Amino acid sequence: MKKIYEKLGAFYLGRIYDPKDQCCRQDLMLYDAKDLTTHAVIIGMTGSGKTGLGIGLIEEALIDGIPVIAIDPKGDLPNLLLRFPDLNAEAFQPWISLEDAARQGIAPEAYAAQQAETWRAGLAEWDQEPERIARLRAAADIAVYTPGSTAGRPVSLLHEFAPPPAGAAADSDFLQEVIASTVTGLLALLGIDANPISSREHILLANIFENAWAEDRTLDLAGLIQTVQFPPFNRIGVMALEAFFPEKDRFALAMRLNNLLAVSGFAAWMEGPPLDIPRFLYTDQGTPRASIFTISHLTESRRMFFVTLLLNRIIGWIRSQPGTTSLRAILYMDEIFGYFPPVSNPPSKKPLLNLLKQARAFGLGVVLSTQNPVDLDYKGLANMGTWFIGRLQTEQDRARVLAGLDSAAAVTGFDRDRMDGILSRLGKRVFLLHNVHETRPVIFQTRWTLSYLSGPMTRDQIRRLTGPVPETIPEPISTTGSPPPALPSRTAIPPLPPPGIDTYYLPASGAGAGDQYLPGLIGRMSIHYRHLRYGVDLIQSVTLFAQFQNGPVPLDWGSAVPVASAALGTVPPDHAEYAELPPAAHKTAAYDKWRKDLLRWVRLNRPLTIYQATALKLTSRPGESESAFRIRVSLAEREARDTAIEKLRRKYADRFARLQDRLMLAEQAVERERDQVRSQGLQSAVSFGGAILGAFLGRKVASAASASRMGTAVKSAGRIHKEKKDVDRAVERANAVRDKIAALDLQFRDDIDAVEKRFSPRTTLLETVAIAPKRNDITLDIFGLAWLACRQPRNR
Repeated sequence: MKKIYEKLGAFYLGRIYDPKDQCCRQDLMLYDAKDLTTHAVIIGMTGSGKTGLGIGLIEEALIDGIPVIAIDPKGDLPNLLLRFPDLNAEAFQPWISLEDAARQGIAPEAYAAQQAETWRAGLAEWDQEPERIARLRAAADIAVYTPGSTAGRPVSLLHEFAPPPAGAAADSDFLQEVIASTVTGLLALLGIDANPISSREHILLANIFENAWAEDRTLDLAGLIQTVQFPPFNRIGVMALEAFFPEKDRFALAMRLNNLLAVSGFAAWMEGPPLDIPRFLYTDQGTPRASIFTISHLTESRRMFFVTLLLNRIIGWIRSQPGTTSLRAILYMDEIFGYFPPVSNPPSKKPLLNLLKQARAFGLGVVLSTQNPVDLDYKGLANMGTWFIGRLQTEQDRARVLAGLDSAAAVTGFDRDRMDGILSRLGKRVFLLHNVHETRPVIFQTRWTLSYLSGPMTRDQIRRLTGPVPETIPEPISTTGSPPPALPSRTAIPPLPPPGIDTYYLPASGAGAGDQYLPGLIGRMSIHYRHLRYGVDLIQSVTLFAQFQNGPVPLDWGSAVPVASAALGTVPPDHAEYAELPPAAHKTAAYDKWRKDLLRWVRLNRPLTIYQATALKLTSRPGESESAFRIRVSLAEREARDTAIEKLRRKYADRFARLQDRLMLAEQAVERERDQVRSQGLQSAVSFGGAILGAFLGRKVASAASASRMGTAVKSAGRIHKEKKDVDRAVERANAVRDKIAALDLQFRDDIDAVEKRFSPRTTLLETVAIAPKRNDITLDIFGLAWLACRQPRNR
């Protein structure tokens, strides 16, 4: 049976902790995932359990289907890949600390078995079964990226500098911020500490980026180097370019940029996928993903460059998304030291501030973690709705945290002295939770993590864990698979088609002198897809190339491939060789037949596919892939689930509060009768309400105070005696209330089950609808003989 904490749309982070008795109560510490849209900060010294809390939070997010982008400056977060459902010693052994085993005088095999048993016992203690590890593994993909290294998955940072999405680029202030931080980070790689106002290097590069992005052009590093030497403008401000930055000096800057390409190992910065945020949040199949960017191996300047670029891409992505009140994704940064300081302004600070101010509206939760409170800009952290505060090292640290809490809690009220007393007594894995969405702070102990915490991972360990997973930048399709063998005869002059047939030439990417061109037919069509019921009214342009074949059927449109028509020319290239045309290609009548075959084939084989989620009344947009639509459906499911849970919370809060008050009055009646009743049984009833219904309701209802008063009444109840008859009546009233609480709990479980069944993205079925174009909806814009450059080896 699925645990109750799996059904609530909340994160199971631990249990409520009693600092007086220094132990956990049975009350679950459930954090409403929706609250994370107002962001969170985790503060705690080394050894406080900060990393375990962060990993536990990420685990909960992934189980709930929420993708995560994590920036990992220390190397701890790849531990999320150490998920061993079988909990056997063999799985643990490669990742144990040999130093710890030697220190204890235990053989590695025995130490691994000990660790496996420790994890099994720890999970059981926190009411988690090994099946939950399997659930985590099945819920999401986890990928470890190592920018500038091939230990994990590489990331291409300098392959291209793409403009922000159209919606984000329309904001001129944001565009200037992205340009400024990108240029600052790039110059930092060159060892240039550039001031955006006074540095001519910064001003020149900023103008180059602004010019290119205004034309929606992507710059790669090679193009940037060339543009530095020959900018597409003659003036900067009111000054002539040569007066502001002479050609000789620009050449020196271009050489420094060029040296980046020549530095040993820098090629890794050009490998892998570009910084495309949707790719890091979901797999191609629409499965949520945790993308962990480990940067511990980088120099300080390269770390700053990468973090700044990534943050700016995330800002651009959120501005292209529709708003939502639910949690869409999480940005987690472990150890914020140096990236968000209170005084200086590194390139990463501005985008972080922007995210804290703007990301909420788009459902992105930002979680920052640090061991030193003086690292944090408290003006920015005033935007943090949740504070997880662990053990702190000094009184000064506590004072800084209290100052930040005082600022963040200005609206809800803040008891500084009481909070200071609590912070001074926190132990390991014990945190104070201050949440602006709650009625009061709470102390809890973190649960046991599902992932094995082996400590910070080196690049060799990451390589051993993940293996190099090559990810290439997708290239436009030019031909399918292995092209058919070229026709044997070749000539330097292209054979002529019959009169009236147009001829086109399509050079392959990188084609050059001596290329061989193979003949085929090309057709560029405008296809109008229309369907009133699904609201489809779309015109798509597609260009297909089908190569001539040897055999009885010289041309088959079923083997046609899409090609880019932008490079289509009508002038034969020089120094090329052309294969012979098949005999059928010399007959005009054959082209009429092939034209009709193309239109028929397109009508039958090129439908517009859309998808429907009937339960949500959602239909995919034209051109929206199945994975993209599933992602949108998942968010819609989560929004609907959050709305349903909020209704349940309001519904049960009132009823639960009334029953709590009635039970409290019943116990006070027992107290007045001064009879000894079984206080332990009554205390169990109090815990019953707090652990299940109370966990669901959280600390968001004022009735939590009633539970506290109720516990006080129970403790004194055992010392009260009165006449037996009056006691029996009081106990009957208390039992009746307990029965109602039990009935309410059963009803609550049924309602939760119903919500889970109604809103489960993992079981949502999609219907596929194919919209075929009608005969009159296909317009043939270009049709004729085409020559496609082929770079295949030639046999002389």
